[in-house]
Amino acid sequence: MSRRPTLIRDPRAVPVASADHHLPALTSDRLTPAQIKARFAAPPDWQPEFRGDGGGPLAERVPAAAAVLVALVAREDGLHVLLTRRTDHLRDHAGQISFPGGRVDPGEVDPVVTALREAREEIGLAARHIEVIGALPTYTTVTSYVVTPVVALVHPPFALEIEGGEVAEAFEVPLAFLMAPAHHQVHVFDTPDERRQFLSMPWRGPSADGDERDYFIWGATAAMLRNLYRFLAA
Repeated sequence: MSRRPTLIRDPRAVPVASADHHLPALTSDRLTPAQIKARFAAPPDWQPEFRGDGGGPLAERVPAAAAVLVALVAREDGLHVLLTRRTDHLRDHAGQISFPGGRVDPGEVDPVVTALREAREEIGLAARHIEVIGALPTYTTVTSYVVTPVVALVHPPFALEIEGGEVAEAFEVPLAFLMAPAHHQVHVFDTPDERRQFLSMPWRGPSADGDERDYFIWGATAAMLRNLYRFLAA
């Protein structure tokens, strides 16, 4: 699979070539807080499937360190992944589904500090609800951010306060859905130079307002979720 997708205006319009039905879904007993904490405490010998999607039209940018919070919310029906939908006016990743996170600020030497700060600033998630349990390997985006995914359990009850300048809404997706590769779609498209591919994980569920809507999880967010799958499945 190509690791260098170009910038895509409408990823939903890119044809789906296949879905990964051949890979097993992770069973519920492997997706409990205790099991995931134990996995990070004693990591397996594994390699991430995706290291990044750099090398596209923005490859000339100077790489910038960033961190995101892969927040696993402990609900009664299992763990849910807390995601955000970016506002439409941003320079990078406008309208996309993302983890809370962003660029490392000067003086921040630990990606955990960045991830927790960004989660507080973007969605008002207080650190007292967050239990950091580990991190995944860095992922380099097409916009030249070198991103550390910080993985944490989030313990309700908590209230969010959305920062409307960057984030349109926050919503949750069951971790079991995202850890079932049958829901991982492979999109294929051609550029003048080569054929390229990317993953998506479309989800229909309740928005922050309670109504049903479609969310198109793709690109770096989908790739990092796929790496989480590989880590937990190893």
